[in-house]
Amino acid sequence: MIPIYLDYNATTPVMREVADEMTPYLYQHFGNPSSSHSFGVATRRAVEEARARVASLLGATPAEIVFTSGGTESNNLAIKGAVLGNPDKGSHIITSAIEHPAVMEVCRWLSSQGYRLTILPVDRFGLVDPKELERTITSDTVLVSVMHANNEVGTIQPIREMAAIAHAHGALFHTDAAQSAGKLPVKAGELEVDLLSLAAHKFYGPKGVGALFVRDGVRLEPVLHGADHERGRRPGTENVVLIVGLGRACLEAARRLERRMASFQELRDQLFEGLKGALGDRILRLNGHQQKRLCNTLSVSFRGIDATTLLSEIGAQVAASAGAACHTGDSDRSPVLEAMDVPPEWAPGTVRFSVGDGTRPEDIDRAVNIVSEAVKRLSPEGLSSPVSLVTEDGRFRFTRFTHGLGCACKLRPQWLEEILAALPVPTAPEFLVTGATRDDAAVYRLDDRTAIVQSVDFFTPIVDDPVQFGAIAAANALSDLYAMGARPLFALGIVGFPSNRLPASVLQSILEGAVEKLGEAGIFLVGGHSIDDTEPKFGLAVTGVVHPDQVVRNDMARPGDALILTKPLGVGIIATAVKRGMASEEAARRAIAVMSELNLAAADAMRAVGVHACTDITGFGLLGHLREMCQASGVDAIISEASVPVLKSALEYAGAGIVPGGTISNLSFVESHVTFASNVSEVIRFVLADAQTSGGLLVSLPAERADAMLSALKDGGVTHAAHIGHIAGKGEGNIIVS
Repeated sequence: MIPIYLDYNATTPVMREVADEMTPYLYQHFGNPSSSHSFGVATRRAVEEARARVASLLGATPAEIVFTSGGTESNNLAIKGAVLGNPDKGSHIITSAIEHPAVMEVCRWLSSQGYRLTILPVDRFGLVDPKELERTITSDTVLVSVMHANNEVGTIQPIREMAAIAHAHGALFHTDAAQSAGKLPVKAGELEVDLLSLAAHKFYGPKGVGALFVRDGVRLEPVLHGADHERGRRPGTENVVLIVGLGRACLEAARRLERRMASFQELRDQLFEGLKGALGDRILRLNGHQQKRLCNTLSVSFRGIDATTLLSEIGAQVAASAGAACHTGDSDRSPVLEAMDVPPEWAPGTVRFSVGDGTRPEDIDRAVNIVSEAVKRLSPEGLSSPVSLVTEDGRFRFTRFTHGLGCACKLRPQWLEEILAALPVPTAPEFLVTGATRDDAAVYRLDDRTAIVQSVDFFTPIVDDPVQFGAIAAANALSDLYAMGARPLFALGIVGFPSNRLPASVLQSILEGAVEKLGEAGIFLVGGHSIDDTEPKFGLAVTGVVHPDQVVRNDMARPGDALILTKPLGVGIIATAVKRGMASEEAARRAIAVMSELNLAAADAMRAVGVHACTDITGFGLLGHLREMCQASGVDAIISEASVPVLKSALEYAGAGIVPGGTISNLSFVESHVTFASNVSEVIRFVLADAQTSGGLLVSLPAERADAMLSALKDGGVTHAAHIGHIAGKGEGNIIVS
């Protein structure tokens, strides 16, 4: 069954009429609009006709329209251009707390350049009070920028009233109308604004094109510099095909506005009433103004529900957006919800639904059923039956039941470090290894020949198949003991399982995968503990033994040691690509093979050759765990990025911007301790910090034993091991990446 699209505020499909009008300008009318021959004249006419259509939609003159690459560029040109083009007006900028990053980040950049920035608050409905503007505006204010309608909750601002206040104090007024155009009347003259931004893809035009209304007489400094296109305001050869599409979208928006407003509001209200009837006020909360909001936008919060988890649950059937997630993917409250002071018990469960031309009443009825049933499953009461993991193509989709993946779900290292620093450190001589040395497991001496090694690890699914998930979780937990030089004895399971979302057979499959992997290690699963959770989690507490004199610690790396890594990096990036549907089957298969491989052979080689220190590479990435080793040992390290084994597809996906949030946090945490050579790309930096699940061992050993170690690893079937660098000397835990 075709999924229901309820995310029209994110983007809209291109209308057939728009696409048909664009097509001749791909093949037949290809001339440069600046050329004087007939080919250029044809495209120049098309550009100017589109300009007239945009102007007509906005109640402006064609000379007041500047074509751009979209809403972001329009906002940049409006804000920077107005501020830089009018230095005599002052150095104070005012905006609101609920602006899109395309406005807020521009204002913050100007603030970093010496301009004074005031951010206006909003009330619980997301409305700016014009009195607040009146209170904060001064004779030094050069520009006020407040969006026409909010993209998350749909609240419509009193733009005309605020523009009048700005003009009374000699300031210019800009509004971002990307979300309002095509959904309510947007007339620059009636709003009395000086600058207004549009984005074509928000109202059934193509992506990559927009427009900026610049009231006649407003001075604007160009952001780009070049030739005198767009009357000197925006240089560059016009993108004729997209401009034509924008023009036709504006024409259709004007023609269909009244019908769309009525239809969209009816569908929006049908959705809200349906959800309210199914869930009630105890679970459902409306965000934004009851009346002063976009006709197509419904922002609701579900009490006690995580929006990202909910969207994963319904993602194969209903497309919507998390209203609580900010643009970096963080699960904290968005700036909009923060500014509206949405209570913490509601904010994490905020979802934005937005209807459009393709939405039908029967789609709304179906969406109400899908969403409400999913909310009931995710609620503590668990009021609905578990759903099937198998999609229509017959495949498992286990990762859609969690918003995070594997060890990338670990707490941010910079945050965790502060917490752990406050804990007392055991001083009894029986404790051979504690958390103080940043090691992978704890070691407790029983007698002169035996020490107990204990570790625990668990995480959310990182693959779609439950059996593979169980195997990877087991391999990951065992790795901690192998890194310490220990021999595992037995394991206890740790289970968090959403019994109201998934059938018991899924848990059985997870355990089967774990038991099989433990069998490879020669041990058994002998018990454990479980809780009912909102999303699946699994791991193991593993117990092993080691001779007290043969413990391999994290803090024994020595100057001159060679550094050897036993598995390639990049599984966190690839797993994220899999969850987003962007990874090839071969890339997924290779990553699963790497994560499922035990570090047993590597541990055997380590014992046979003799090493100084070791750690396994998991959630903090190579750089994070190497930093821990160096800091604990009081040394610095040098690694060669060209020598580090990497899964090739991870480079491709990271280059496309597919990077887990945990990886970004890792890089942020270690950057102050890492010196990268100038030719080490951002993509490589992400891979070196990538949050691994069941990664390889990082071994520090005497340089003269490096070849023997690599040979022993190869004999044991560890095919990707590599000598990646060395311990440079005594230091404070810093790393050089050459």
